[in-house]
Amino acid sequence: MKIKKYLFPIITFFLSFGCALFVAIKVFPNNPFTGTKEEKTAASKFKDGDLIFQTSESKQCEAVRIATHSEFSHCGIIYDINGKWFVFEAVQPVKLTPLEDWIKHGKDSKYLVKRLKDDNALSPQVLQKMKDYSQQFDGKEYDAYFEWTDNRIYCSELIWKIYKNAAGIELSKLRELKDFNLQDPRVQKILKERYGNAIPLEEKVVAPSDLADSNLLKTVVDTY
Repeated sequence: MKIKKYLFPIITFFLSFGCALFVAIKVFPNNPFTGTKEEKTAASKFKDGDLIFQTSESKQCEAVRIATHSEFSHCGIIYDINGKWFVFEAVQPVKLTPLEDWIKHGKDSKYLVKRLKDDNALSPQVLQKMKDYSQQFDGKEYDAYFEWTDNRIYCSELIWKIYKNAAGIELSKLRELKDFNLQDPRVQKILKERYGNAIPLEEKVVAPSDLADSNLLKTVVDTY
């Protein structure tokens, strides 16, 4: 008899809970406990430490694309910070930018995501080391002169140094400024504005295209 006495309230409770959960999912599909199918799919596209590339439309970025024979002129590292996606990027100043905002800044909101072919290279410990190392650059000035120092820093230099110095991975060989296509009038104009007649042709340089073309990386998302 005692079993029958408690059986009805138990069944009623579970039925009520089930109905409430169903209504919550239908009426509040974006609640943080369930999320939408689209949200989960989008999140699964990215991993901590991925590299992301886009086409920017400033005159300097146009010159970068011409000099490097590439459509990519800006890049950053995707970081998972407390469950949210950010891009750590060297702009003015160096900062974390919400991933969705970062994508909107590119031409036609198109982007390319690259990832190490060796998925085991970035362990949780290595990723934390990368994030810790990144903090020294947060808030630094953007380097419009592309100098190979840590005083100021540009986008592909930021990525290269984080991977090299925090993860021990050299994504590409460094080049010199003179290795790029500097003859185009649009490139010459930017160089003249930056350096006058003293162009540092032997300055160490890494371009977004050097990283995008790295044989250590594979493409995981390409919206171009």
